[in-house]
Amino acid sequence: MSRITSDDIAGMSPQDRVVLIGELWDSLDEADLPLTAAQSAELTRRLDSFEADRPHAVAWDDLKAELAKRCP
Repeated sequence: MSRITSDDIAGMSPQDRVVLIGELWDSLDEADLPLTAAQSAELTRRLDSFEADRPHAVAWDDLKAELAKRCP
């Protein structure tokens, strides 16, 4: 495998660097990124909050229409 140097990266366009970031991120497995106990607890809290608020959710199209009325 050839190495990408800092100079190679500096010579890339911002769009190409974002693509590279995405490819690097996607190459990682879940096991490569273990959560700390605090992160796991926060994720659980957020998911619980999401589920509790689900009955009060507004569809994106409805929200856009409401905002369009308020801010013509």
